[in-house]
Amino acid sequence: MNHSELNYLKLLRTILNRNNRVESRNGTVLNSFGEKLVFDLKDGFPLLTTKKVGNKTILRELLWFIKGSTNNKELQEKKVHIWDQNSSKEFLESRNLNYKEGDLGPIYGFQWRHFGAEYKDCYTDYKGLGVDQLQNIIDLIKNDPSSRRIIMSAWNPLDIDKMALPPCHVLCQFHVDTIQGTIDCQLYQRSGDMFLGVPFNIASYSFLLCIICHLTYYKPGKLIHILGDCHIYEDHIIAVKQQLLRVPVQYPTLDVSEKLDSIDDIKEEYFTLENYKSYPKLVAPMIA
Repeated sequence: MNHSELNYLKLLRTILNRNNRVESRNGTVLNSFGEKLVFDLKDGFPLLTTKKVGNKTILRELLWFIKGSTNNKELQEKKVHIWDQNSSKEFLESRNLNYKEGDLGPIYGFQWRHFGAEYKDCYTDYKGLGVDQLQNIIDLIKNDPSSRRIIMSAWNPLDIDKMALPPCHVLCQFHVDTIQGTIDCQLYQRSGDMFLGVPFNIASYSFLLCIICHLTYYKPGKLIHILGDCHIYEDHIIAVKQQLLRVPVQYPTLDVSEKLDSIDDIKEEYFTLENYKSYPKLVAPMIA
């Protein structure tokens, strides 16, 4: 029985039944605050099965973050369009940003790899500038695995107004169990679109955990997902109700190639998902 996905579905049902309607920044939502989901990766890679989820899109976005890029045109070249609305000239101007279309400002990748550097544009070379939080995490796991400071933050108050969109998944902390030989990741997400966004976030941070484990010679443990404001958009309710009629099946497994030996040299072909079985995809509008 796929208990973790059942718990995700249970949370969807709880939010629907609570029927706490709120007029938010971008539409009417049903919401709940302060929830928790746990995914044990020894049970498989948590790519939801009650609807088809685009794992290649998730991986390509994550590798873009890891590269430190904030240029949406690089994603578009790989047929990933999840940031198109937020990088349009019209949207950037609504945020009082004067970037060229496609420049998202100092979002996730910049904060992960260059925290504290001065952001100019998505074309500038920031090599050696700011704090490379991601490399620091890997170094800490290798050299001081008992540290309680293995943390990466995307929330930089000095840069929030320079971002096309403030980060939703804002902080993650890694815990190393040297006896079991595993690493857990606890993610804090301030805002979660439960139908479209959260399934992506679950898989994305699971990919990240697997990458970090591979580079530090540990096994993936648990992804503990803490959610602040979890919400279902009114326009997603019909699709959510369809999903709730489905029974989850076994998760796929992820194979990571031995060729992966550096955080700065990761290729999409290094990852193989095996035995991914899912119900058909469910369509709902992406709300920026």
